[in-house]
Amino acid sequence: MPAISMAEPRDYIALLKPRVMSLVVLTAITGMALAPGAIHPTLAVISILSIAIGAGASGALNMWYDSDIDAVMTRTANRPIPAGRIDREAALAFGLILSLLAVSMLGLASNWFAAGLLAFTIFFYAVIYTMGLKRSTPQNIVIGGAAGAFPPMVGWAAVTGGVAIESIVLFLIIFLWTPPHFWALAMFKLKDYGSVGVPMLPNVAGERATRLQIFLYSLVLVPVGIAPWLLGFAGPVYGVASVLLGANFLRHAYATFRMPDGDEKMLPAKKLFAFSIVYLFALFVILLGEAVARSLLPAGWY
Repeated sequence: MPAISMAEPRDYIALLKPRVMSLVVLTAITGMALAPGAIHPTLAVISILSIAIGAGASGALNMWYDSDIDAVMTRTANRPIPAGRIDREAALAFGLILSLLAVSMLGLASNWFAAGLLAFTIFFYAVIYTMGLKRSTPQNIVIGGAAGAFPPMVGWAAVTGGVAIESIVLFLIIFLWTPPHFWALAMFKLKDYGSVGVPMLPNVAGERATRLQIFLYSLVLVPVGIAPWLLGFAGPVYGVASVLLGANFLRHAYATFRMPDGDEKMLPAKKLFAFSIVYLFALFVILLGEAVARSLLPAGWY
């Protein structure tokens, strides 16, 4: 007799990783808003919905493949699959169907270059990162971080049909942000990752090397975060904010670098992790706000 599914709608929503999806949507909309040219508002909404569905599909495929280690880690044990509310086959089918839907919708609503880039993003996250890199190398986050950095490029491509230096800079901001963000988390979740054999940098290279890498990546990230203003596709509000936010990011990264070995509370790393989320969201919200202001105000007013 087939088992009765215990899944509720919220369990399928959880498979989509809605918090990650919110960042994907924000960065994709920002890429679309900054892109030269125009797209019909209805097609823009469909394009953003497609990108969001694609991000959710990636999350579902990630949870399908990682359900064995999710069951062991305290941070993920209550996810729908390890908790027994959704079976693995249903999650796999859900992820594959959403992937096809997202790519097809984006191709029909905007262009097939953007759709192909979205398909590659899903493939990169689900196959290259989740199935390949995550369990095999401590550089998993560095290389795999590209998957989370593509959405602004996809948004840009949905309008223009290609990529440009501006969309590449947006990609680099997220790409360089990912290692210090996740390594800060990995430091105070070290035992969790160690228990499932995921070779995160703190487990492989130790805390001291990880703290150094966090600080070095932060030193590169902050100038790149200011680059949209320096290159002229962001305004003075973004310029000031990116400098102040960057200085605060470096302050937290340096405090983490100076954290003593064996610090059980790891407060600097926890503060860096929390602030890193604020940092990235703030940069893209301000970029988006400035783009909207430029489109609404008379020429030369902003």
